[in-house]
Amino acid sequence: MNMISARRRLNILFLGWEGGGNVPPTISAVRALVERGHNVRFLGDDCILDEVRATGAKASGWRRAPNRKDRSPESCFARDWEQPDAASAFRAWAKAIFLEPSASYAEDAMEAAREAPTDMLIGSDLLFGGMVAAEALGLPNALLATNVSLLRLPGHPPFGPGLLPAANAEERDEHEHIAQMGEAMFDSFLPALNEARTRFGLAPLSRTLDQLRPDRLLLATSPSFDLPVASLPDFIRYVGPLLEQPAWIDRQKLSAPSANERPLVLVSLSTTYQGQDATLAAIVGALANLPVQGVVTLGKALEGLQMSAPANVKIVAGASHDDILTRASAVVTHAGHGTTLRALRAGAPIVAMPMGRDQNENAARIEYHGVGIRLDPSAPQQEIAAAVHRVISEPVFAANARKLARAIANEGGGARRFVDEIEALARARDAAGSSPRQAVHRVA
Repeated sequence: MNMISARRRLNILFLGWEGGGNVPPTISAVRALVERGHNVRFLGDDCILDEVRATGAKASGWRRAPNRKDRSPESCFARDWEQPDAASAFRAWAKAIFLEPSASYAEDAMEAAREAPTDMLIGSDLLFGGMVAAEALGLPNALLATNVSLLRLPGHPPFGPGLLPAANAEERDEHEHIAQMGEAMFDSFLPALNEARTRFGLAPLSRTLDQLRPDRLLLATSPSFDLPVASLPDFIRYVGPLLEQPAWIDRQKLSAPSANERPLVLVSLSTTYQGQDATLAAIVGALANLPVQGVVTLGKALEGLQMSAPANVKIVAGASHDDILTRASAVVTHAGHGTTLRALRAGAPIVAMPMGRDQNENAARIEYHGVGIRLDPSAPQQEIAAAVHRVISEPVFAANARKLARAIANEGGGARRFVDEIEALARARDAAGSSPRQAVHRVA
């Protein structure tokens, strides 16, 4: 049977941006839609368009919205590594991309949606301008979250600091206070968001996060990895991790291990620059004093970095983590979502050294499930060495990691489930008899 004979072929406009770890899951989602027979047009940063086109989708760059031409640190619009704390770093991203330029993102998306038939808009959970465009056009809107939920789920701590679930009334009060501070930060950008909304004929909002109410918020993470949640709002669905490897990696494989070989430790600190040079140097120094062999993958973030390595550590520009993880005894990482879930899928325990963004949240879940140890990124060599020794030598960490690996495998999520949710949304809208209202005229 033809792949699309039993379903309607959808004309989809997919919005994306270069945020490092969000790119491989986005590419995976686009490829899955194309392979299912849907017509996908992609609008995003120039530096990822070739990867998108390789999936068979059409792709074009942002015209008015911020548009990264390459992946160099110099091209980053939010230099979060220069900020004094995580809250300031998130504000820098909100000002540069997520919220302040909402009108520009909305105008680009609306213009692209009018250039060809468009049945649905799929955006990012961080591009609020795309949400404005979908609402103004009356299009079904799904958002891809390439990590744990930015929206606070029932029973969860607020997003950002990497808190564990509250254990008592005092901690619950503290979490509520932090949540209010987070909402105030979002609402500091409400004038810019409402300016975009009124520009395109929408009523202003009283809360910024009221914009984050799509038809579907699809979480590309594992419910087994996430903190427990009693129930989800109907529009939020787990689809499972989308663990596509970056297109630029070197797929070299290590030689087969010998019977008496030292434990292998994989080190990976982000595909984008976060000022991680000193942390990486401390990790390499820590491994030098352990009976292990280390493999450090620099990635695009540290491309060209010249660093001396001890005899038991190999430093490479990039390599297939999947290949290395088949024999790794531990992973030392910034706790980016992709690296974390890839390690746990392989049953490898983790030393997490989060540097901001969503990494504190991932590190909290690593700690909660007992699959690793969380350290500050400024931890000294001795502390790093002690943590690596513990996760390798104490069997509980590997046992918990293997248990979580089985749970993730049993979920059966991934790209197929993502597409299933998109098609189910389209069917639901068709059954309800709703169709996109006439697009508003572009405002110059």
